[in-house]
Amino acid sequence: MDLKNALDKIDRKILQELQMNGRMTFSDLAKRVGLSTSPCLERVRRMEREGIIAGYTTLLNPKYLNAELIVFVQIRLSRTSQDIFERFKKAAAKINEVQECYLISGNFDYLIKARVSDMDAYRNFLGSTLLQLPNVQESTSYVVMELVKETMNLPMTD
Repeated sequence: MDLKNALDKIDRKILQELQMNGRMTFSDLAKRVGLSTSPCLERVRRMEREGIIAGYTTLLNPKYLNAELIVFVQIRLSRTSQDIFERFKKAAAKINEVQECYLISGNFDYLIKARVSDMDAYRNFLGSTLLQLPNVQESTSYVVMELVKETMNLPMTD
């Protein structure tokens, strides 16, 4: 089934509204998309069952949770065995400070986005955690000076 084509304009509007406020009531959501509550609820439940809506979350303000510093780290692995990528992935996924981790093409193997409290915490995190991951050969860090835009919202296009 081609899920992209399975979404009509109302489904897309529902998704757009839920991305803005996942806690709104179904009656409020229905009003915003021009449906009555029951059909709106049925559409949301269908999109949840089909995996289009993967889940719901709460966005936290890092300023209040001692995690204001964002650092991107490129990691290059040493190619010593066949399973190095799998071992690295499993280890990186367990680290709380790592918000995102991507296998990338280019001169490095992985790109990590991490959040820590400050530069001292990052130096400690780099030396005692990131560089200790399996088969890490080299890293390059980029400290974010200003957050311009951060979103998990996906564009709703027809």
